[in-house]
This record gives sequence, structure tokens and C-alpha cells, in this order.
Amino acid sequence: MGNERLYDTFARLCEIRSPTGEEREVADTLAAELRALGLEVEEDDAARPAEAGAGNLLARVPGERDDFVMFCAHVDTVPHEGRVEVVDDEGVFRSAGNTILGADNKAAVAVFMELARRAVENRPPVGVELLFTVAEEQGLRGAKAFDIGKLKASIGFVLDHAGPVGGVVMETPSQHKIFADFIGVEAHAGVRPEDGASAIEAAAAAIGRMTLGRLDECTTANVGIIRGGTSGNVVPGHCGIHAEARSLDAKRAAEVAGQIVDACTWGASEFGCDVDVRMSELFRGYKVPSSSVALGFAEESLRAAGLDPRRESIGGGSDANVFRLAGFDSLLLANGPDGVHTSGEHVAAADLDKMLEVCEGILARA
Repeated sequence: MGNERLYDTFARLCEIRSPTGEEREVADTLAAELRALGLEVEEDDAARPAEAGAGNLLARVPGERDDFVMFCAHVDTVPHEGRVEVVDDEGVFRSAGNTILGADNKAAVAVFMELARRAVENRPPVGVELLFTVAEEQGLRGAKAFDIGKLKASIGFVLDHAGPVGGVVMETPSQHKIFADFIGVEAHAGVRPEDGASAIEAAAAAIGRMTLGRLDECTTANVGIIRGGTSGNVVPGHCGIHAEARSLDAKRAAEVAGQIVDACTWGASEFGCDVDVRMSELFRGYKVPSSSVALGFAEESLRAAGLDPRRESIGGGSDANVFRLAGFDSLLLANGPDGVHTSGEHVAAADLDKMLEVCEGILARA
């Protein structure tokens, strides 16, 4: 028999709209339900710096000892049109329409809410510290704005890796984002094109000079957005591109990002344009040492739940990147969703049950 309370919570949370910047309703819902359990809930001031619809939420359930374990999930989703409607397809939760499901990351949010309810009903050996972050999908902005000094826990777990339960993320990349705005000269394309300088042509030349895709087993580069021009009969005066570089080697990520910047500078020069390039590190990668206390608890709990822990390296980031950079021993775990950020996103009820079992096992071992 499954945990219907957990499933109902998951479906209800998925159906609350919360793309990055629109987190207010789901944050208020979670805060109200946690307070109804008799818990104190603090919302921080991250909304403005994180460009989010709400701040991060922090709540605690006391245990038999004063020690705490932190569990973190984000409440925002990627953008989508329309309302999410959840259907149960023979034990697998899916979207009824063409929207995302929102299991990224509400599968974890629902598990943590059930963990809190159970901890209130039966006090665990150590306390539960719940952190629900905002604006994760857009550069981990909520976690970056969170004051990690507020945590009482010395270890934490982030359930935000789309993959079969049992995955333990040991290594993640550093990521740089690059925004380049090419500035040319507009002119009538059919009357005096020679008076113009095409920003689109400059951007295209720059992109053609870049090496994109998988550069080596640890490194990728991509141009994901290109926008420019006003009309088919006007030599375009502006064109913007959004690019990124990632690598498990932080120096390599910076090197590739620099090559993208150099290509933009060259393209602008070749076609008589100016270019304004902004580059920033979106997040810093990490490697979890085998001595990590969080790692030990996670792998013991996974084995106790009948799972074989799989140590993995991945190409994406999570709030764990922010916490580990700050020196906090946090671990990113796979929690079951598949097809995230698409209309094919789904998660099995059995995976929700299994992650709840793993989290309770972590508390028992801590």
C-alpha cells in the first residue's frame, strides 16, 4: 500500500504554478502547512537579490538530540504555458497536457513535507532542517542569496538529480555564461546596404569560429539563443547571443568561455561592428571527498533501502554547488524523475516512497 498522503501532496504542489519569479503561491502554501504542524517557518530576504517571487523558506522539526540534518529542494520550475494537471498512470505521475509535470523539484519538496509530518508524529533521533529555495532554475540564485550561517546542521542533502534512485553525485562542472550584444549600423537593405554593418552577420561569423558541443569527456560549449534584427529589409543594427561553457575542470571551463569571448570580438571586428560581452561564472564545480560524512550516511541508507549506491559525475549544477563552495558538507542525490523540463516528465510513486525511506534512514544513522 502506497503513501497516499505523500502522493496527494505531490500532485497538489505540482498543480500550483511556480516558474522562477512566480514562487509566491507555492511558498505561502508550504509555509502555511508547516505552521499548521506547529513549526516555525522563516522566510528570508532573498526575493529581491534572487529576482524571485518569494524568499527561501527555512523550518525545523526538533529531534531527540540537538543535532540537525538539512534537506534542501527548490520550489521553482522552468517556464511553461498553461496549468499543470497531474494524472496517475498506473503508479507513474505524468502531466495530463503539454506542460511540464514539475517533479523537478516538487518530488523532493513533497518527500520533505511528508518527512516533516512523520517527524512531528514520531520524533526522530536528530532534528530535521528543511530548506526550500527559490530561483534555482535560473542560476541557483536563491541558494546564493541564502545565509548559510542560519543552518544548525553540519551536513545536508539536496534531492535534485533527475535519475534512478540510488545515484550519488560525486562531481559536477563549473559553468560560465556569456552574453554578447553585437552593435552594427542599420541601413535600408535594398537601397543602401553598403551604408550598414550587419550585427547578425558579425554574430554568425563569431559563432562559426567557435568550437561547440562536446569538446572532450569533461567539457561542453553551446550557443543557445540568438536574437536580432527588426525587418527583412533592414540591415540589422543589433544581435544578441547567449552562450555557455561547462567543464569538470574549472580552469578548462574558464578557458573555453574565454575562447567564446575572443570569437565574439573577432566577429565584430571583421564586420565593422562593436560588441559588448559579459561573462560570469554561474556556478563552481566540486568533487566530493570519500571522507564526506554526508556521503557515508547516504550510501549506508541507500543500501539499507535495498539499493546499490551509484557514484556519478554529471554535467549540471544544483544548490549543492553553492553549499559545497561555502564549505558545507552537502550531497546531491538522484530522486527518480525523468524527462524533466519537457512535457514527457514523469516520476513513479515507488520512487517517492523510496526516497522517503532513504531520508528517514539518513536521520536514523545521523
